[in-house]
Amino acid sequence: MNMVTPVFDTTERKLKRVKINLMRDPRFAYWRGIMMIGTTSIDDKFPTAYTDGCNEVYGRAFVDSQDDKQVAFTMLHENLHKIGRDLGIWRKLFEEDAQLANMACDYHHNLLLVDMDPLEQTIRFPTHADGKRMGLLDERFRGMDVPTIFRILKKEKQEGKGPFKPDGDGQETENFDEHGWGDADSRTEDEKHELEREIDRALRVGEMEHRKVNGNKAGGMERFFSELLSPKIDWRTVLADFWRSNCAGRDDNTWRTPNRRFVGMDILLPSTISERVGRGVIGVDTSGSVTGKQINLMMSEVVHVASQAQPESIELIYWDSAVARHESYGEDALDTILTSTKPAGGGGTSPACVKRYLTDKRIEPEFIIMLTDGYVDSWPEFDCPTLWVITTKGITASSGITIHLNEDE
Repeated sequence: MNMVTPVFDTTERKLKRVKINLMRDPRFAYWRGIMMIGTTSIDDKFPTAYTDGCNEVYGRAFVDSQDDKQVAFTMLHENLHKIGRDLGIWRKLFEEDAQLANMACDYHHNLLLVDMDPLEQTIRFPTHADGKRMGLLDERFRGMDVPTIFRILKKEKQEGKGPFKPDGDGQETENFDEHGWGDADSRTEDEKHELEREIDRALRVGEMEHRKVNGNKAGGMERFFSELLSPKIDWRTVLADFWRSNCAGRDDNTWRTPNRRFVGMDILLPSTISERVGRGVIGVDTSGSVTGKQINLMMSEVVHVASQAQPESIELIYWDSAVARHESYGEDALDTILTSTKPAGGGGTSPACVKRYLTDKRIEPEFIIMLTDGYVDSWPEFDCPTLWVITTKGITASSGITIHLNEDE
């Protein structure tokens, strides 16, 4: 008689199962990259859940007391703190009032999560043993950002109203997780910068995964992530990453020019050359809704990065409903773009006109950067790496890579 040894569902196995199921679920493809950042661990002594903006820790008793859907909700909640860079972005709020900063972030994130799965098919709010909700949720904060929620809570705390006790001390409803502001602040500036870059890369991976399994029709998740990313992405870093990852030159050797380091020793060796980025297109939306400030800000940064990548040429195209002006700049003229360019346009907004123009003029660029406010009639798919820089929060292009411009930077 064969004896089968039962396999017990340990806390670690449960946590791993929940994470894997979330990453396999097509509806959560956007999260796949971000959930790979940092470590995910169990702590016997920790009461609930915790993140320092990179790593996640879950209390053993807490995970054991919740079902898989509730653990999944908590896991996505912790990863939202990563996505939002909460422990860095809202540092000043934390210094002003740590309790309110924690609450504001949780009110904001929990509403987003509840809206993502209102039927609780995959995620569900954690609860106490008596069934009472564990955590912060308030419909009146719907559509508000973290600072707005913080200011409302601060006023209510002073008056002993809302979620606070009449004496103004403490809150009547607790957070179900803890936020590691101190651990996040202890990182060096280089470590903080690298983490931001890692998060940006993870989100772009998530976007590609989302499109791979869902196409461009799963608008709910796409808009959701777009709204999270728009005010926080360091677009200068993303732009530089785009150039390096999509447009980097390829090193090669040539015998045409001997290596000067060895000529004096009568040794003939080839020199290293870089097959640099070829022709690129920068398409600038000059419709009536785009301001001169937005154009100037983006152009200055694009020119800076272009000078580092050293493209062979840039075709600068101003467009609205049609191409209004086309300027060509060779490698030696890149630094004159800002002083010599003459923007033109002012009509409607149809980026497809740029694609038609490139086809008509037989221009075959190696990369395209499109600057727009996002209020377009369609999103054309170009035949080369494309970066959309959009000035309007909540709008994401259905092709290429999208970043958002924060005018206050």
